[in-house]
Amino acid sequence: MQSAQDSQLSAQTLEQVFSSARSFNRFQDIQVSDEQIKQLYDLLKWGPTSMNCQSSHLVFIKGQEAKQRLQNSLMPGNQEKSLAAPVTVIVASDTQFYQHMPTQFPAVPGAKQMFEENAALRDSTAFRNSSLQGAYLIMAARMLGLDCGPMSGFDNTALDAEFFPEGRYQSNFLINLGYGEKDGAHPRGPRLAFEELAQIL
Repeated sequence: MQSAQDSQLSAQTLEQVFSSARSFNRFQDIQVSDEQIKQLYDLLKWGPTSMNCQSSHLVFIKGQEAKQRLQNSLMPGNQEKSLAAPVTVIVASDTQFYQHMPTQFPAVPGAKQMFEENAALRDSTAFRNSSLQGAYLIMAARMLGLDCGPMSGFDNTALDAEFFPEGRYQSNFLINLGYGEKDGAHPRGPRLAFEELAQIL
């Protein structure tokens, strides 16, 4: 029987995904292929979401024409680095995620109607779980050897008007994706100690 200690990932893996990983502002001139993007999704999709709702909508922007469409919604400090990144991911919330509930969560037959009839529950669930799936994307990317530069710093209304004019999807945050330049990250900031942030009851 495998012990809990035996099932722990290696120290090298933990460093790659968490303790040594950084948020990058500059990336090497190395493309990220469509096959890598699909592999990334095939990993992140297994992260848990509320009632298996999978409420994110992901747009992987690679082409320069699409990057130009994105540029106008970015704050000035985020424009150059996003245009230069191999990929910029729009992590959005799908406000009609409940349409998939009969297939994704058949254990509760009334789940679709429950969300359809309660806008507050629908919106909070969509936002919470798209945030989770965006975080899973970051972790999965690092596991696959990619680097990330997650950011806000953009006009959600302008971005949504450009990419989601029908109104179903609502942007949450952005992630620049590629192979980071080693000098393209700020010095690491401190983290709060356990006692400052957490408690055990």
